[in-house]
Amino acid sequence: MEPVSTPEQQAGKKPELDQDLTKKQEGKRGRGSLENPEVYDNVPGHAIPILEREFDDFDTEAASFLREEQSEEQFIGFRLKQGVYGQRQPDVQMVRIKLPFGGVTPEQMEMLAEVVERWAPLNKGHITTRQNIQIHHVPLADMADLIREISSVGLSSREGCGNTVRNVTGDPWAGVSEGELFDITPWLVAYVRYFVRHPTTQLMPRKVKTAFTATDEDVAITGIHDIGFIPRVKQIEGRGEVKGVEIRVGGGTSIMPRVAPTLYEFVEVENGDYLKVSEAVFRIFDRQEWLRVNRARARIKVLIDKIGIDAFREMVEEELQGDWVAERDFAVEHMLFDDDEEARAPGVPEAAGSPNGDASEFERWKQSSVRAQRQEGFSSVEVRVVRGDLTPEQFRGLAQIMRELSGDTARSTVQQNFVLRWVRDESLYDVYRRLGELGLNAPGADEITDVVSCPGTDSCKLGITSSMGLNRAVQERIERMEIDDPLTRRVHIKMSGCPNGCSQHHIANIGFYGASIKVGEQTIPAYIAHLGGNYEGGEVLYGHRLKARLPAKRVPDAVERWLRLYESDRNEGEPFNDFVERVGTDVFEEKVSDLKMPVEFNAENLTHFIDWNRSEPYKVERGEGECAV
Repeated sequence: MEPVSTPEQQAGKKPELDQDLTKKQEGKRGRGSLENPEVYDNVPGHAIPILEREFDDFDTEAASFLREEQSEEQFIGFRLKQGVYGQRQPDVQMVRIKLPFGGVTPEQMEMLAEVVERWAPLNKGHITTRQNIQIHHVPLADMADLIREISSVGLSSREGCGNTVRNVTGDPWAGVSEGELFDITPWLVAYVRYFVRHPTTQLMPRKVKTAFTATDEDVAITGIHDIGFIPRVKQIEGRGEVKGVEIRVGGGTSIMPRVAPTLYEFVEVENGDYLKVSEAVFRIFDRQEWLRVNRARARIKVLIDKIGIDAFREMVEEELQGDWVAERDFAVEHMLFDDDEEARAPGVPEAAGSPNGDASEFERWKQSSVRAQRQEGFSSVEVRVVRGDLTPEQFRGLAQIMRELSGDTARSTVQQNFVLRWVRDESLYDVYRRLGELGLNAPGADEITDVVSCPGTDSCKLGITSSMGLNRAVQERIERMEIDDPLTRRVHIKMSGCPNGCSQHHIANIGFYGASIKVGEQTIPAYIAHLGGNYEGGEVLYGHRLKARLPAKRVPDAVERWLRLYESDRNEGEPFNDFVERVGTDVFEEKVSDLKMPVEFNAENLTHFIDWNRSEPYKVERGEGECAV
């Protein structure tokens, strides 16, 4: 193993941090909010401390770039660490607003509505599969004003992009789920606060994606993350029951999908050991200069895949003997998120609404969208957000429902939805009705009609196809099919606009990623399918990649044929993935063999040469992505 070294000693790298912040992190870790830098703000959604000077710095750097005093290459690293990402459209940017564990307050929802109205031409904000909110098409000259504006309510885009510790995702039902050993949320937030602006994690070989889940059901899908944490408890003599986590390292999707193996079965949390181990992992990863040669493959999973988890564990054990450990303060008490949601839960309503002619629709919505909490008398409601897009009116309407009918907060989900927690059982119909006024009470949250996709060519430089357009087409087809079979409703469909997998298509029951087909001098947008993936019940499975490419306009037909094949030929009670394994993928290939046939370029077939939601002939326009910058 290489000698331990500080980030500043490595390859001439120097993190962009000012001296006073670095000193805080080398001694007692930097704490605080804008108003009081020594005290963390334990308001939900206020996980990341706000530093005013970062906005001034962004203003200064952006102005310098716009005056052409520095190149895009010089500016891009700074921009990405502030959560500002380039788009395929010139002169506009996307900002990725981090919601650690998905937590958001009514005031923050209203702020999101305000900035969308002011700066987003498409008049929408987008929930991502990593629980962020993205706002697209913002002029760079306006970006500093936007990130300063959101900071007034505790929202931050800091390290939403770049080779940093990205937004830390969590189970949106943490704290209210049956069977959880303890609420993981406080420890998640301490992790966020420890690593944001941390010198080791400012310019790693690539990004680090983190998940904290609540139970062995693993709703946060730790298996596909660079590092993941699962609650565990252990009886220790003289101490009784001690809280800890299982730590998994080395998962990921994209071009080299891997399931994260377990690094340690049990690491304590209350003494900060889980932070210590995490930093050791990142220090080792940060020193792998060979990974920097090809940043498209420079992830922790590549290192684990090369040397194995046992050899990596030995590296971690050696790293933990380094002098740097004594220089850190791993005490977590001051960084824990101390929030009593139950104290803000609404009381029993004096009067509550009841169904009036819509009882069957209400019951269907309850069946798919409502989950009883372990706290008697309360439920959580998953609000289905079509394609993850919300208008300003919907942001504001949700904020009012949160204030009046829930525990005053919400959490986003990896399925691009929102979960309202601490809803009184007596108030469920009122929530249903109010959501209906916003166009948000459609049933089927996390069911087959709740199709997940990334933005694709709507904004992403790496996008090959219009995955959002395909999402709409597939969803509309499924709704026309009027599926009422319970097993078919459990099928999950996801699509990405390129192989990278931002929609997590690898782990869908039916997943697609964008590709193209050459037809003479013309090109057709196309997709490659995966079948049999899984992320539920604590088991991650990557789907089987099919051989042929399907023209984009034929994908809804393929989906319908596969679903009807499943319904007609399955055994009694056989889940979709079991059916795929039993009959094999060749049967699915054969079912769409005519759809895979080449398309001749002529007037009759012209629509095949135009992507979904587009009017111009298709061509591959893939720019250089910034994820690996």
